[in-house]
Amino acid sequence: MLSFQRFDVYQRAIEFLALASEIVEELPRGHAERADQLLRAAESVVRNIAEGAGRWSEADSAKHYKIARGEAMESAASLDVLRLRRLVASERYERGIKLLEAVVAMLSKMI
Repeated sequence: MLSFQRFDVYQRAIEFLALASEIVEELPRGHAERADQLLRAAESVVRNIAEGAGRWSEADSAKHYKIARGEAMESAASLDVLRLRRLVASERYERGIKLLEAVVAMLSKMI
């Protein structure tokens, strides 16, 4: 296991990505753009946490953690859009927001 895979923030981001995948699988036809946007943002959170952990300087690491934080915020906005359109169950929405709140809080401390 690589060091970043042990980070709580990485594990929460992976949990959110799994949830986002489940949400996308249940979307009705005609919502490919919304699905793609959510998955790209969720994957970007995971990737930027990993990349930040692999950087040598604190400033370079912080840059990637800032990007990951922004992508987590975008993921929350995507969930809001899905909720507004009545395309996500309340339980999944709430779980997703809670995971993202944790991810954003942890990343904010890492920056």
